Amino acid sequence: MDQEQLVGLAATVNDDLASRIDFMLEIDKLKGILRRSRIVDGSRFENTAEHSWHLAMAAMIFGPLAGPDVDLQRTIEILLVHDIVEIDAGDTYIYDADASAHENKEAAENAAAERIFNLLPQEAATHIAELWAEYEERSTPTARFAYAIDRLQPLLLNGGSGGVSWTENGIKHSQAAAVNSPIGLASPELWQLAEKILATAADDGLLVDDRP
Repeated sequence: MDQEQLVGLAATVNDDLASRIDFMLEIDKLKGILRRSRIVDGSRFENTAEHSWHLAMAAMIFGPLAGPDVDLQRTIEILLVHDIVEIDAGDTYIYDADASAHENKEAAENAAAERIFNLLPQEAATHIAELWAEYEERSTPTARFAYAIDRLQPLLLNGGSGGVSWTENGIKHSQAAAVNSPIGLASPELWQLAEKILATAADDGLLVDDRP
């Protein structure tokens, strides 16, 4: 039995269920998309599905540090769907200095969103698309907190794994500070922690120390 056959079986119940099964099987591909952050023991790269789960947990755990206007349930939903587009578009390394990689990202992700989200019935597809767009635009306190969590989690993995990904790629303190600064827009306490992690990493040689 394969994906097509499973969807066909679901269609014998109804088309709505078939669409949902098709989407669920499609997003299983996230498990095969590798990121540049290593898991805490440093043994391998994390995949995007693991990353999304870890972010959703982080939103729940760090929820008390979010502002009063943050909808935590919606934050979790945003974080679970925000990287689905990587199935088609792949992961773009946040520290990639190649401007073309970031220039091409938007078009690739928009096309991916159009294809993958529309596997779902229209109402569900619209909901998923709205969550994804909210994250991308970061126009709400909820989206900004989601983005902050998305920056914090790799920072914690880098710190917990001995900075392997930073050292492998020669990342500078100034780069890491700039990339992670949006954390401060959502949670002063989490940004205070982030600054301490980055300073310690530079002191320990895990980041290239280019502080003034």
